[in-house]
Amino acid sequence: MAERVIPLVDQRHADLVAQVPLHPSPATGLLVDTRGRPLRDLRISVTDRCNFRCNYCMPKEVFDKDYPYLPHSALLSFEEITRLASLFLAHGVRKIRLTGGEPLLRKNIEELIAQLAQLRTIDGKAPDLTLTTNGSLLARKARSLKEAGLNRVTVSLDGLDDAVFRRMNDVDFPVADVLAGIEAAHAAGLSHIKVNMVVKRGTNDHEILPMARHFRGTGTTLRFIEYMDVGATNGWRMDEVLPSAELIERLRAELPLVPLEPSSPGETAERWGYADASGQHDPALGEVGVISSVTQAFCHDCNRARLSTEGKLYLCLFASQGYDLRSLLRGGASDADIAAAIAPIWQQRSDRYSELRSTLPADNTQGARRVEMSYIGG
Repeated sequence: MAERVIPLVDQRHADLVAQVPLHPSPATGLLVDTRGRPLRDLRISVTDRCNFRCNYCMPKEVFDKDYPYLPHSALLSFEEITRLASLFLAHGVRKIRLTGGEPLLRKNIEELIAQLAQLRTIDGKAPDLTLTTNGSLLARKARSLKEAGLNRVTVSLDGLDDAVFRRMNDVDFPVADVLAGIEAAHAAGLSHIKVNMVVKRGTNDHEILPMARHFRGTGTTLRFIEYMDVGATNGWRMDEVLPSAELIERLRAELPLVPLEPSSPGETAERWGYADASGQHDPALGEVGVISSVTQAFCHDCNRARLSTEGKLYLCLFASQGYDLRSLLRGGASDADIAAAIAPIWQQRSDRYSELRSTLPADNTQGARRVEMSYIGG
């Protein structure tokens, strides 16, 4: 087995300048990039901290007690986040997802949700407001999140076996508390709850069927995510990736599945519905999804932008540099100027890392390192 080398390099501060055009144009909601992809989804990281140390995201040997997290003064305030979100909505964004780190660690996160819930898209609708969490604080916060205006929640859970789960989160957190958080989310009235499982071959792939059995028919959609080469510290290897096609084969050997249509343009997950005795999808049994960023790239219709904790705009999960919007916010730029600066950034976008992955050098330790997922969210 090849030795893992984990580079201890902080890439958060490699940024690009967001410039206001000499002749700015008003936002029309019709932005497209160089590949014709519209801007529809904004993912906002509200903290770079997390109380888990999952080895595929924040390995403990890197993110230890001495790791230099961002100071509070560097983080965007709730008012700054809301201001930027309103400008992205004017450019056509319809969904806002709050991420981290662990977003529920951000103090008074409900206040931000309440502010964002008051915004409107270009067609006068409330944005689809959702949040991704590890579930550790969800049981105590689910009701207040719903009352603040949160629509949906996605919970990360990598297995039901308590020993496996404790080993993967690397802080000895029990799986029962995450399951309690999911139940609390249902009880609070949060809709379309999803559970994301990152699958690593040889680590937790034996948990695929137990997870499917557990969530089948519960109203929770389980999604399996191929282990990805995010950031520069998770020691990723291709031989630890379980292709989604193989995963679906394992499921179908016990649980009949039928393919479903995408729920929306740019959907990252390939959907499969549980079938009844006649071979038709039974909505009461629910569905599963597979996110195949490694083996079946979906760059061609990716419509997501990412805003980091300190206000940098990233155009891809695998980016190495972001555009500094915080300087404009705190430098006195008007809303019109900031919106005008965002437009050409998206219009010049050509990112398609996952499509090019197989053509890139196997040794990815040289050159610009990708930003860590814990910094810009998943």
